Amino acid sequence: MVMGHDFRDGVVSDDKAGDVNIMEDGQPEIEVKATKAVLGMATGGDPLTSPAEDGWKKRWVESKHKPDYGKFQLNAGKFYGDSEKDKGLQTSEDGKFYALSTRFKPFSNENETLVIQFSVKHEQGIDCGGGYVKLFPSTLNQEDMHSESEYYIMFGPDICGFGNNKVQVILQYQGKYHENNKTIKCKINKDTHLYTLIIRPNATYEVKIDNQQVEAGTLEDDWAFLPPRKIKDPYARKPRKWDERLQIEDPEDKKPEDWEDFEYIPDPDAKKPDDWNEAMDGEWEGPLIPNPKYKGQWKPRIIDNPNYQGEWIHPEIDNPKYKPDPNISHYYNISVLGLDLWQVKSGSIFDNFLLTNDEEFAEEVGNKTWGIRKDIEKQWRELYEEMEKRKKEEEDVKKKEKEEARKYDIWGLEEGSEEDFSEEPENDREIKEYDAERAFLDETEEFHVDRKDEL
Repeated sequence: MVMGHDFRDGVVSDDKAGDVNIMEDGQPEIEVKATKAVLGMATGGDPLTSPAEDGWKKRWVESKHKPDYGKFQLNAGKFYGDSEKDKGLQTSEDGKFYALSTRFKPFSNENETLVIQFSVKHEQGIDCGGGYVKLFPSTLNQEDMHSESEYYIMFGPDICGFGNNKVQVILQYQGKYHENNKTIKCKINKDTHLYTLIIRPNATYEVKIDNQQVEAGTLEDDWAFLPPRKIKDPYARKPRKWDERLQIEDPEDKKPEDWEDFEYIPDPDAKKPDDWNEAMDGEWEGPLIPNPKYKGQWKPRIIDNPNYQGEWIHPEIDNPKYKPDPNISHYYNISVLGLDLWQVKSGSIFDNFLLTNDEEFAEEVGNKTWGIRKDIEKQWRELYEEMEKRKKEEEDVKKKEKEEARKYDIWGLEEGSEEDFSEEPENDREIKEYDAERAFLDETEEFHVDRKDEL
C-alpha cells in the first residue's frame, strides 16, 4: 500500500503521514503514527508494486464466495499519461460480479474528518455497471465478501443506461443503509475522474469530482437517518370558511340583455310543408341555421378576491420521536476497502485510493496523481479514437469494394483472390494491424511527451 504516488522507494514524502516498513517479501506495511494519512494506496506505477506486477495480489484478496467472480488485472489501459505510474486495478471480464478487497489497521472517524478518495476510468464506455468502493468493518471475512456483506459506506459512480448515472453515497446507520436523497450526477465519458467524499465531525458532508464540489449539505437533511424534527399538528384543521381563491367572478357583472349566446337558431324563412300531418309526423320543427348575432358564451369578468386569505399551511409541532444523535456519522473499526461490483462491459480502471482526515492533503494528492495525468491522457484518448475511426472507415471502404466486385463478378473470377486472403492466419493479420498501429503511436509519442510540461 502506498499513499497515492507520494511514497517513493520506501520513503514517505510527508513526514506527518506515517511510516513505511518494508517486509522481508518486499511488500510494504503502513503503520499510522500521526493524523495525516490513515491509509493510502496506489495500485500501480510505484516501486512498491513494480517491477513485480503481481505484488498487488499480496495486498488484495479475491473473494471465494462465488466461483465465477470476474478477475482484476494490473493495467494502464489503452490511453494514459504514464504507462507504469497510471496502472490500476482493471476489470477484465464482461458480464461478471467482482469482489476484491484490501485490509489495513482498524481506525475510527470519531471526532475526525473522514475523506475517501479514488480515481476510476471507464475507458470501455461503460453502459451498465458500478464504479464505486465500499468501506467495511474489521469483522469482514475477505474471502467470503459478497454483495450482502455488511459495510459502512458505499461511494462512487454507478451507471446503468443513458439517464441513470449517479454518484452513490450510501451510509449505514443503526444497521440500515440509507441513500442520499439528492441526485448527484457522475461523469460518463472515457477519461479518468477523481471522486472524493468528505464526512466531517459536525455531521456535514461534501462530494467532489475532479477536485470540484458537486454537492454538500448536512447528513440529517440529506439522509433519512432520523425522524423529522417537525411534524404536522394532528389536531389542526383548516377552518371551513378559509378562502384560498386568488381570483373570483365579479358578482356585480351582469350579462347584457341583448347578448346572444345561442350558436344556432330556427330558420325564420322555413315553412312547414303543406302535406305535414302532425298526427302522423309529429310536431313540425324548422331547420336550424347559424345565429348571425351569436357572441359566444357569456362569462362574468374575473377580479381579485377581496377575501383571499392565502394558501392554508398546516401548522407544525416538534416531533416527540425526534432525538438528535451526535454519533450519526461515526464508524468504528474501519478496516477493509473493497470493490464489490457488477459490470456488463468490463475495462474500468481503479487507482489512487486514499483514506485520510485532511481535506487539503487529499486535494493535494489528487492534483499530484489525477491532476498530472488528465490532460495528456485526454490527448492520447482523442488520438486513439481518431485512429480507431480511421481504421473503421478503411475497413468499410474495403468491404464495400469487395461487395461491388462480387456484384459484377458473374464468372466468379474474384473467388480465388478472396480465398487467398482468407487463408492468411487470423493471428498474423492481427499482429500486423497491431504493429502498424503501435508504430503510428510511437511516431507521435515524442510530440505528446514534449508537450507534457506545457500542460
